Amino acid sequence: MENRNAYVCIMAGGSGERFWPMSRKALPKHLLKLFSDRTLVEEAVRRLEDVVPHENVFVLTNQAQLEATRAALSFLPPAQIIAEPAKRDTAAAAALATALVRARDANAVMALLPADSLIKNQAVYARQLNAALARAANSDALLTFAIKPSYPATGFGYLEMAEDLGDGFRRVARFVEKPDEATAKQYLAGGNHAWNAGMFVWKVESFLAEATKHTPMLAQFIREFPANDASDYLAKKFPTLEPKVSVDYAIMEKAAAVETLVAEFDWDDVGTWTALPAHLPQDKSGNTIRGKVLTVDSTNNVAVSNGRVIALCGVKDLVVVETGDAILVCHRDAVQQIKQLMPDLPDEVC
Repeated sequence: MENRNAYVCIMAGGSGERFWPMSRKALPKHLLKLFSDRTLVEEAVRRLEDVVPHENVFVLTNQAQLEATRAALSFLPPAQIIAEPAKRDTAAAAALATALVRARDANAVMALLPADSLIKNQAVYARQLNAALARAANSDALLTFAIKPSYPATGFGYLEMAEDLGDGFRRVARFVEKPDEATAKQYLAGGNHAWNAGMFVWKVESFLAEATKHTPMLAQFIREFPANDASDYLAKKFPTLEPKVSVDYAIMEKAAAVETLVAEFDWDDVGTWTALPAHLPQDKSGNTIRGKVLTVDSTNNVAVSNGRVIALCGVKDLVVVETGDAILVCHRDAVQQIKQLMPDLPDEVC
């Protein structure tokens, strides 16, 4: 059921590197239709329909992606989709989100969520998000969501969880940086560590109190944020915000009380092209195919055509992606290296 006293802010300002050549600076992952006829950012907003009304949703993006994001979310008023005037990392984004909500209601509770995660179990997600909002409304704690690790991931930050607080909530003992493989295996076996999904819930005044202690510039930005037209204030003040760091480092790791709700819903950050096989059909040879793709004696490939025919013959373990102006061919094990191509690519395909 919708909670009219709660708000949700979606962070939608990715760089467009990991899913090149389909993703670009002006069209990053959250604006792609990878798994359905909806973009990931639209899916993120649609998942909120049993949590908050549309008028209580803000989307934070950047200037290069503003028009495309508004087009993807045409059912939201354009004024609720705001472009950050400079790249300042997630601490500043959290301050802006909190300021936007506080300008509406200083006593509100809110969630800050990424735009590009894939979550299919909408009912469980809505139930748990509502539970987190309700708990935050009656607590000074800052809340996160914990994802039970399914393998020893080295690409995620972790939460070290302490005592059980009931109803699926646990106290967060500390935030842990991305571990090496041996440490990740220990975390998986131990059962007291979970992936940090970058999903946060807090009462506006609780976040402001922690910002006042640890990042006074962000706190001042929140307090002075205008209740009416904030465009001039945003353009002038946001680019000056320091420190340019993550909200984890600036606030969450230092907060007096942090709790986490262990997620019962599915979650995938869909970090690279090799995430597609888990969510799309595969042929009898293990190939994941979208668009015009032909295969002969080829196995375990990911091939995405956006127009022209891709023909795979006698190859395995490749990622091949075709667009109108670029083609990617890489080994499945090399997808993390795609971002290394960016400095050398012509501007017209970035």
